Amino acid sequence: MAEELSKQYNPKDTEDKWYKIWEQNNLFSAQASADKIPYCIVIPPPNVTGILHMGHALNNSIQDILIRYKKMKGFSALWMPGTDHAGIATQNVVEKALAKEGLKRQDLGREKFVSRVWEWKQLYGTTIINQLKKLGCACDWERIRFTMDQDYSAAVTEVFVRLYEKKLIYQGHYIINWCPRCQTALSDEEASHIELQGNLYYLKYPLKDNPQEFISVATTRPETMLGDTAVAVNPKDKRYKKYVGKYLILPIVNRPIKIIADSTIDMEFGTGAVKVTPAHDPNDYALGKKHGLEFINVLDPDGKMNASTQKFAGLDRFKARETVLEELKLLGLLEKTAAHTLSAGHCYRCHTIVEPYLSKQWFVKMKPLAKPAIAAVKKDKIKFHPARWTKVYLNWMNNIQDWCISRQIWWGHRIPVYYCKACQAKNSKAGIIVSRTKPLKCPKCSSEDLIQDEDVLDTWFSSWLWPFATFYWPQKNKDAKYFYPTATLVTAPEIIFFWVARMIMAGFEFKKQLPFKDVYIHGTVRDSQGKKMSKSLGNAIDPLEIIAEYGTDALRYSLISITSQGQDIYLSKEKFEQGRNFANKIWNAARFILINLKPEEVNVDLCLFFKREQLDPVNRWILSRFYTTLSKVEKDLDDFKFNEAAGSLYAFFWHEFCDWYLELIKPQISQKTTQVVMYKILEKYLRLIHPFMPFISEEIWQRLPGAKDSIMQQHWPHLQGGLINRKDEEQMELAFELINTIRNMRAELEVNPASRVDIQLTVNNQLTRESLEMLASYIKNLAKINNLIFTDQYIPQINQYAVVLKDLHVVMPLAGVINITEQLEKIALKIEKLKAEIKNKEGMLANKNFTSRAPEEIVETERNKLADMHEQVKKLEVIKNGLH
Repeated sequence: MAEELSKQYNPKDTEDKWYKIWEQNNLFSAQASADKIPYCIVIPPPNVTGILHMGHALNNSIQDILIRYKKMKGFSALWMPGTDHAGIATQNVVEKALAKEGLKRQDLGREKFVSRVWEWKQLYGTTIINQLKKLGCACDWERIRFTMDQDYSAAVTEVFVRLYEKKLIYQGHYIINWCPRCQTALSDEEASHIELQGNLYYLKYPLKDNPQEFISVATTRPETMLGDTAVAVNPKDKRYKKYVGKYLILPIVNRPIKIIADSTIDMEFGTGAVKVTPAHDPNDYALGKKHGLEFINVLDPDGKMNASTQKFAGLDRFKARETVLEELKLLGLLEKTAAHTLSAGHCYRCHTIVEPYLSKQWFVKMKPLAKPAIAAVKKDKIKFHPARWTKVYLNWMNNIQDWCISRQIWWGHRIPVYYCKACQAKNSKAGIIVSRTKPLKCPKCSSEDLIQDEDVLDTWFSSWLWPFATFYWPQKNKDAKYFYPTATLVTAPEIIFFWVARMIMAGFEFKKQLPFKDVYIHGTVRDSQGKKMSKSLGNAIDPLEIIAEYGTDALRYSLISITSQGQDIYLSKEKFEQGRNFANKIWNAARFILINLKPEEVNVDLCLFFKREQLDPVNRWILSRFYTTLSKVEKDLDDFKFNEAAGSLYAFFWHEFCDWYLELIKPQISQKTTQVVMYKILEKYLRLIHPFMPFISEEIWQRLPGAKDSIMQQHWPHLQGGLINRKDEEQMELAFELINTIRNMRAELEVNPASRVDIQLTVNNQLTRESLEMLASYIKNLAKINNLIFTDQYIPQINQYAVVLKDLHVVMPLAGVINITEQLEKIALKIEKLKAEIKNKEGMLANKNFTSRAPEEIVETERNKLADMHEQVKKLEVIKNGLH
C-alpha cells in the first residue's frame, strides 16, 4: 500500500523542502540542445531595492506557469533571472541610510558613495531573489544577471558608442523634465501627468511707450515670469494686431520684452496673449528658437530661485510664487485669480512635481529606431495579448519623441564620454571623445587632461538590452544563438513604453531580430474598492504574509484564477481562501485514493487497458472528461487565458472528479478497472495542476507507487482524443441532473436524509430511457432511492410531488414518506410569509422617493429579490397542489 498522507495538508512542511531539492538537482537549468525546441522568457528584472508585492506575485506566477508547462511539454525552457540596478531608486535608498548617519552623498564624494551603494547591494540586493524563490519560481539561478555586471556594463557602453557613431545619440540644450527632489532629468515616460486643481493668474504687463496701458496674460506658474522674454499673440487676433512688434515692461524685473505674433497661439485660452518663458516651458522653448528670443533660466537644480532673480534668490519655487503674486498685487498688476484644472508632470520615483527645465543633456533619436519595431507589430511578427494593447503601442511609437538618456545622479552606468580640457579651452564644442574604454590622451591634441562626463545613463538604457545582453552580447555564444529571440514576455501595462517598446527597438537595431514573439500584458492588482495597491495608501496585501498563512500554492492559484486575461485584479485577503480550500481538496482526494489503492493493480498502460477492458459508463465518462479538460487547458495556456485554464482544472477536479466520480465509485472501488482509472486520473491530474500549484503536486507525486523522479521531470499528459466520447459525457450529465433534481425535491419537502424514497420516471425517448436504465444503480445510490420505476406515460395523482426535467417527469410518491398534513401547513405558512414580504417589497419599489434616490444597482437588487419571491411562491403552490 502506498504511504498514507497526513490528515491535513501543511504547506510549511513541503514548500521549502521541495524548492531546495529542485535547486540541488538543477531542475531549473536549461541548456542548448539539438533534440529540443528552445523556449525562453527573460524575467522583468525587479529593482535591486525591491520587496515582493502582489504585482510581482502575479507577474512571476504567470511566468512560472509557462516555464513549468513548457518544460513538461519537452521544450528546453529557460527562465532568465536577474535584477536591475534601478539608478534613482537605489541612490535614494542609500542616501536615506546616509542621512541617518547625518551625512549627504556629497560628504563622501562620488567614488566612496558608489562603493557604499555596492556594499548595500551586497547586503540587501538578494532580498527580492529569495522572495521569488519563496514564490516557487523555476528560474535558472545559475545564470542570474545584474544590469551593473561588468559584462553587462560593457554591452551598455557598446550600444552608446554604436548609436553615437551612427549619429543617433546627440547632446544639446533642450527643455527636459527636471525633478528638483532627485535633481536629475527624466524622460517623458518617467514624468507622467496628473490632474491638479490649481489657479490661473491674470497678470498685467504695461506697454513701454504707454505705461498706463496694459496687456494681460494668464499663467499657472507666475514665478516663471521672471524669465519671460516675450509675450505672444495670434496674428489673426484683432485685439492685439496693433501691438505686434511693440514692447512691454516686464513687471518687477523692469526688463523690456517684445510682443510677437505666432499662429500657434490659442486665441481662446486666457486673454489670448501668453507670456513666453523659453527656458521653462516646452512650447515656449519652440517659440524662443523660432523667434530668436533670449533664454533665461530662473531656477537652480534644487527647485529654488537662482541668482538671476535677485531678491527672490534662494526661495523655493512655490514660496517664490506666493511672493511674486504679493508684489504684483501691491503694484496693482494682479488682475484676477481663477480656479483652473491643470495637468502637471510628477517624478515616477518621488512623486515631486517636475519642472520643465532648460538643460544640457544627452538624447537618442528614436524615429529611425522605431520604424522596424512598428513594422514587426503591424505584420504580427510580435503579438500583444490582449490584442487591444497593439493600438496603444502603435500610437505611442508613431508619435515617438527623442529620449533623454542622461541622469544627474552617481549610481548607474557612467556616460562613456570624455572631454579634453585643452581642446575645450579653444572651442567649447570641441574635445568630445566617445570611447569604449577610458582614453589615455586626446586623439587630436594628445593632451592627457581628460575628464569623464559626470552623468549616468537612464536605467532604462540598460534595461532595453535585457533580452540579449543577458546572453553576454556582443559576444557570440551557443546560448545566445539557441535561446534568442526569446519566446514570451510577461509584463505590466505601465512599462509598455518604458521597456517593452524600447526592447523591441533595441532587438532590431543590435541583433537585427525581434526580441520576443508574444507579449502578455496582465492587469494591475487593486484592492476590493478598485484602488491600486500601494504601501502609501495602506491597502497593500503582503504576499509573504499570505504564503505564511495559506501557502504558496494557495496564493498562486487564487491570483491566477481571479485574473481575467489582461484585466485588473480586485483583491481582498478572503480571495486566498479559495486557493487554500482547493489545495485541501486535492490533498484529501489524493489521501482517499491512496488509502484505497492496490498498487499492484495500477501499473498498466492506460490506452492499452482502455482498448482491452470493457469499462463501465462512469469510468468511461471520467476519462472523457479528463481529456476534454486537458484539451481546453492546453488551448487556454497557449492563448494566455490563464484564469480559464485554472477554472477548468478546478471545475474538473472539485465538481466532476470529487463530487461525482469518487462518490459514484465507492461501491466498486476495489475493482481493477476502477483502481486503474482512479489512479491514472490522479497521477495525470497532478501533472496538469503542477505548473499552477507546484508544491502540493510534488508532495503527492512522491507518495505515488514507484515515484522516483520529481514531477518537474515528467511529461505533460498526452491528449488521447480516442478516449473523449461526447455521448458518454451527455449520458452522465443527464444522470447528474436527475440526481440533483431528486435531491432538491427531498430537501424542499424536508424528507429525512437517511430515508430512501421511490421515484417514478416517465421517459418518452427510448435512447434516454436506455441510458438512464444503464445508470440506474448509480442514480439509486446517490439519490437514496428504493425503487426506480420507468413508465411510458405520466398520470397525475394525489400525494405525489412531480417535477419536469427536460423531457422527463420525475415523480416522488409521498405516502409514508412525509406527514402530508403537517407539510401542507408548513407550505401554507411559507406562502403567507412570502406574500407579506412581496407586498412590502412592491410598496418599496412603487415609492418614487426610493427608486429615484437610491443607487440604480440597489434598486435592481430589490427588483431581483421581488422576482425571486414570486418564483418561490409559484414553486410552493405546485408542491401544495401535488399534495392534495
